[in-house]
Amino acid sequence: MNIRTALALALVMLTTSVYAAEQLSTLEMIEKSGKIRIGYRESEPPMSYLGDNGKPIGYSIDLCARIVTGVKAKLGRSKISVEYVPVSSTSRFTALSDNKIDILCGSTTKTLSRGELVDFTQLTFVTGASLLSLESNPIDNVSDLQGKKVAVVKDTTTIVALKDALKNALTEAEVVPVDSAAAGVKALQEGKVDAYSSDQVVLIGLILMSDDPARFVVARQLFSFEPFALAVRRNDADFRLVADRVLSHLYRRGQIGQIYVRWFGRFSKEVPTAVQAVYAINSTPE
Repeated sequence: MNIRTALALALVMLTTSVYAAEQLSTLEMIEKSGKIRIGYRESEPPMSYLGDNGKPIGYSIDLCARIVTGVKAKLGRSKISVEYVPVSSTSRFTALSDNKIDILCGSTTKTLSRGELVDFTQLTFVTGASLLSLESNPIDNVSDLQGKKVAVVKDTTTIVALKDALKNALTEAEVVPVDSAAAGVKALQEGKVDAYSSDQVVLIGLILMSDDPARFVVARQLFSFEPFALAVRRNDADFRLVADRVLSHLYRRGQIGQIYVRWFGRFSKEVPTAVQAVYAINSTPE
């Protein structure tokens, strides 16, 4: 065998092995590695964020922990390790397509256009975009942003909704893209912007985590509809079914109420009607 032939055979073998790896389903990869990788956002409370001990916590993280239990049952394995992988608003979907994570657990809005990149589980929550400002300079609605600066995380549905809301309100404001919620709040505290825009539930979580909650106010106005779901790789029905089965079980049995109270009980003793509807609609029977 000459060198050229040997190189050609080696290339074919390498290509074949890579192709085979790409064809493994999520469940097959978890079975083979004994590990599931959970992508999360580091500063999106109360959905997903870093706790005082530096470990990921939050409403979505709790849901994914239950899904890990479902994966163990599906594979018949008592032990599967969990690797938490931090992602940004920009990298979260490519992290799935590039096989860096197996499921995205955060505050991700399900949209049809995003369905071209990833698949989504059943809905997990519903909220809407709002505005965070300082108590000394409160912003009550989008119209109050006239001539002001408002920060918003780039590559999110909120930045699109905010620009549309400003246009519909005939309001001229400077939209300042930032990399994270932490960066947006910091810009607000330092007076670099007049408001920070995000999902209202995240804004409330940020206030509760701050050293001085009384310093901030959240506008009551919602200017978008944000249905949250967990994201998984496209065309991987078996893994998505495991996740959907776990979520439906939590909703049907009322166990989701305990998780809700854990993360939202400080500012919402009762589950909002819209969120109750999400749970009811997604209580898919076996």
